[in-house]
Amino acid sequence: MKLLKTKAGLTGALTIPADKSISHRSIMFGAISHGKTIVHNFLRAEDCMSTIAVFKALGVTIHDDGKDIFIEGKGFEHLQEPNEILDAGNSGTTMRLVLGILAGQPFTSKIAGDASLNRRPMERVMGPLRSMGGNLQGQDGSEFPPIDIHGSELSAITYEMPIASAQVKSSILFAALQAKGTTTIIEKEKSRNHTEEMIKQFGSTISVVDKTITIAGGQQLTGQEVTVPGDISSAAFYLVAASLLPDSNLQLNHVGINPTRTGILDVLEKMGANIKQVALDKQNQAADLLIKTAPLKATEISGEIIPRLIDELPIIALAATQAEGTTVIRDAQELKVKETNRIDATAQELNKLGAKIETTDDGLIIHGPTPLHGGNVDSHGDHRIGMMLQIAALLTDDTVELNNPKAINISYPNFFTDLQSLIED
Repeated sequence: MKLLKTKAGLTGALTIPADKSISHRSIMFGAISHGKTIVHNFLRAEDCMSTIAVFKALGVTIHDDGKDIFIEGKGFEHLQEPNEILDAGNSGTTMRLVLGILAGQPFTSKIAGDASLNRRPMERVMGPLRSMGGNLQGQDGSEFPPIDIHGSELSAITYEMPIASAQVKSSILFAALQAKGTTTIIEKEKSRNHTEEMIKQFGSTISVVDKTITIAGGQQLTGQEVTVPGDISSAAFYLVAASLLPDSNLQLNHVGINPTRTGILDVLEKMGANIKQVALDKQNQAADLLIKTAPLKATEISGEIIPRLIDELPIIALAATQAEGTTVIRDAQELKVKETNRIDATAQELNKLGAKIETTDDGLIIHGPTPLHGGNVDSHGDHRIGMMLQIAALLTDDTVELNNPKAINISYPNFFTDLQSLIED
């Protein structure tokens, strides 16, 4: 498809889609809690609908009235053996977190995804779950889905994370809630903490001291009312576009600003972006973001901030192509095992449009500023690469054609419509 173009900046106000990570978890926690959970502002994107489908297949009553999601939770103990292979679609979050729930169940199940998900490694989750007593096996003895889970009794472990991963941590926490004894997780670097926050919200006790997380097994969760804030990962595309395009004046409403997710704000502000937070909502960790055009300068991104912006690195790379100087991104090996190898895909596609980006084993070196031109690019079946390339297309007067645009539906089905509403030519 031909991507949108503009001669001016982005102006107006927009309410971006709900947070994907919190939407996933609201269904999971509702399903394993006792009593009713109501979810407001749920993200009805393909990934999150995959999570709903999985828990319906596990016997949980979930009703969507078009406005809110209602979940009739009966606790871990009332999940049922599925009659079919559980389908996680393209959602790595669904598969990895559900493995932690299924590992402690008294039944056998199998979970698979689409062709892309079935190529993503699962040993990083299966390994610690096995050390708790879980019985999980990938396809033909490999670490790749479909995964067979023979539920078993779990025991607490002390686990030192070899990588910073919220998905691995969350999977262990779901298993730990079912395990005998007290589980301790020691993080390599702090990663997004939605699971820890929701364990507290749903009435259980968890201790977080610096990078050490402790949780006792056998706790009961209670259904809650959840309001999902806007997804900062979706906001990121507008943050960069409004920073780069001339005469932008943009407001993004009620965006999640959980400190474990706001690395994108820290980096852009360090690069010189003009972003203000107003209308702070402390209870839901959200705020309105005001963005105006600003000249950007290069920066170095590495170490403990990486887990706080891992999903935003492709769009940060685009920002860096327009910044003054050379931007270096390190410690981002995790990008290689997303929907695609995002290190390679980001460099490959932006270089097609005139960028000067080199790949390294764990990141990117981006030389800026470089003028971008038209071309034919590909999402690689990855929603974040697809959206990033649309923002790149706004920075050139030439035509940019995108192959595989449907990948964007994974997290943001109305992306092109929303973006068009902010373009005033």
